[in-house]
Amino acid sequence: MLEKNRATSEQQRRDQPTPLIAIASVIMSMSLIAIGNGLMFAYIPVRLGVEGIDPIWAGLIVTGLSAGGLAGCILTGPLVRRVGHARAFMVLSALIALSNAAIGAGPHPLLWIAARALYGFSICGLFIVAQSWLNDAVANAIRGRVMAVFYVAYVAGLGVGYATLALVDIKTADGPLIGIVFTALSILPVGLTRLAQPPAPQAATIALGRAWRISPVGVAGMLAVGGLSMIISGFAPIHATAKGYSQADVALLLSAMPVGTLILQIPLGWISDRTDRRYVLAAAATLALIASVLAIGLDGGALAVLVVIYLVWDGAAESIYSLSSAHAADRADKEDLLALSSSLLFAWSLAGFIVPGVVTALSVVYGTQTFIYVGIVIAALFCLFVLWRILTARAVPAATTGSFTPMSAQAPLPVELAFAADGEPPRREDD
Repeated sequence: MLEKNRATSEQQRRDQPTPLIAIASVIMSMSLIAIGNGLMFAYIPVRLGVEGIDPIWAGLIVTGLSAGGLAGCILTGPLVRRVGHARAFMVLSALIALSNAAIGAGPHPLLWIAARALYGFSICGLFIVAQSWLNDAVANAIRGRVMAVFYVAYVAGLGVGYATLALVDIKTADGPLIGIVFTALSILPVGLTRLAQPPAPQAATIALGRAWRISPVGVAGMLAVGGLSMIISGFAPIHATAKGYSQADVALLLSAMPVGTLILQIPLGWISDRTDRRYVLAAAATLALIASVLAIGLDGGALAVLVVIYLVWDGAAESIYSLSSAHAADRADKEDLLALSSSLLFAWSLAGFIVPGVVTALSVVYGTQTFIYVGIVIAALFCLFVLWRILTARAVPAATTGSFTPMSAQAPLPVELAFAADGEPPRREDD
């Protein structure tokens, strides 16, 4: 009887329309966090450069961040099941503030590696909490639009944070303090929200073998973009600082990169909804390859030219994330979506950990521009793989594809989103 009453109460909760102001509270919180996060991404390599610390330490810090993110993918589920979404959000936000405080203590590389690992764990967890919370709260009819607003708001926040670097005294702790302020502000909308909390999430199963059988291109895309996203966002400011670009130049370069994500994803997604997504994935990989080759050829040149190149490079790489997610979902049965989504996230996180580590090790010998060469290799291999799949596997008619939603690899798809799949797209083993 008690279980029946709970089920009835849960159904009544779901039947009630969610106030838009409640939905906006979670989006606003993540946008505020993004501003602080973008600032810290830019602040750390520039501060290390000003202090004369070897760029290899900045690379190790990126690797530490990725390792923390991998742990966040695994441990956030148990945290949410224990304390719920709202408390988990506040705990993870507090850990980000603590991470920024450690950065503000001064340029101590070992401490900064630990601090950014803590940040990586926390930000990955925050996305799992925030996106699954929104996904549970909104109806299927508006879910795509709400998630698109979420991604755009976060990416825009990153851009604002990057640009803020130009206003900061790099030799002081102003940057971390500003990051702490925005993180603290982000807790307020969630702390005051009336948005109902979802039920405790189920445990997600990581099944890379099954995910590969459903969509080899989808898994390969996540592996590719996991590496590309982390090395572009992590090593671009390191390399620019090492090449002698000013603090304001680095801020401009980084703040322009999210613009590429916003510009390229919508047209590429629109095209992918009307054709085999693999053609569009191959085009995005080719665009990333061309941009990375130009980044090498024009390295150290005019800032305006580099801004355009990195804008295209980052936008094309980020588009691979959303296109791969949509492509894999097109081929999964509804009962496969939970394991598929968690497996894709794990693949993204694994590559995001391994590739920066490889780049850091190679940079000791070949210099800070190593990340561009690694980016060329990743984009070329992924493009060739997609083309091979197109040639050897039967094409999927455009009518079977689902609806594209803009996403960003800086805002990873959490496993709980699998519960909200609308409809049952037919699974395709022919990819």
